[in-house]
Amino acid sequence: MTEEVLRITGLRKYFPIRRGFLQRKVGDIKAVDGVDLSVNYGETVGMVGESGSGKTTVAYTVIGIYRPTDGSIFFHGKDLSKPRTREDAQLFRQGMQIVFQNPGSSLNPRKRVGHALSLPLRFHSSADPRSRKRKIDELLERVKLPANYVDKYPSALSGGEKQRVAIARSLALDPKFLILDEPTSALDVSVQGSVVELLLSLQNELHLSYLFITHNLVLIRNIASRTAVMYLGKVVEVADTSELFDVPLHPYTKMLLSSIPVLTEEEEALKVRHVVPRGSIPSPAKKPSGCAFHPRCPQQQDGICSVHEPTPRDVGNGHIVYCHSAGTEVVLKET
Repeated sequence: MTEEVLRITGLRKYFPIRRGFLQRKVGDIKAVDGVDLSVNYGETVGMVGESGSGKTTVAYTVIGIYRPTDGSIFFHGKDLSKPRTREDAQLFRQGMQIVFQNPGSSLNPRKRVGHALSLPLRFHSSADPRSRKRKIDELLERVKLPANYVDKYPSALSGGEKQRVAIARSLALDPKFLILDEPTSALDVSVQGSVVELLLSLQNELHLSYLFITHNLVLIRNIASRTAVMYLGKVVEVADTSELFDVPLHPYTKMLLSSIPVLTEEEEALKVRHVVPRGSIPSPAKKPSGCAFHPRCPQQQDGICSVHEPTPRDVGNGHIVYCHSAGTEVVLKET
């Protein structure tokens, strides 16, 4: 049986809306609204969806930048959403790290590369200065950067080199799980491939598990074993990546896949038939009732989709979809 490194259940993250002189709460922005997802040891799970779907908020809540409003985050079997001891916090910091989207903003422009790589070791390790120096040299070697980069400032590095430094920093404490939040989107197309190749090489060498967040569906198809599709704070479909691309069930997933650019007529023939959504994505502060996608969905059923929130349906092989019309049986959530 495959062992899980991460499991999140019923995860919610709401941001209060406050107005007036007394800043009274008048509502919530429901950025993440009941997400269930797991990542197994050595696995890459992709997370895709439009901007505003809640992908990054999931990442920031799991890593601890945000505190969850509700739900549980189990890491190595321990619930991180509960108050933690100092020992638990140390284990968490050593076991899970994040690589941010923009490497330029995640590195201090006034500090050299060596300082950036030494910070995790100084705060979370008892290594002496000589051992830290050896570790920094090892980290630079792992991300294919020369040892003399330890004395460079971020301004002297290219975008790809900055991201390699950020990846090296995330590996300083020897974690086994990385959250990769759009790690290539801020890079030139010419260097994106080399960074992805580095991440795959590190995963194989260090037996890492990844939660890979991206807009790039072509990239996810090539690197993720499973993929979760998010819409307006919820996962609407999750499946083995090959099955998700070959047999998408949720209308929103079909819409995303139909938008993938292709170069040949053969590739066009393999694409999902074009699905045209109505309107635009709603505000997470004013979410529609029932299925959140129903105002835009070409398959919505009157009296069902606008009233009842879809429950998860496992159609086999771990392929889970949250949709009333994806299949022959309509499943209604009890209210």
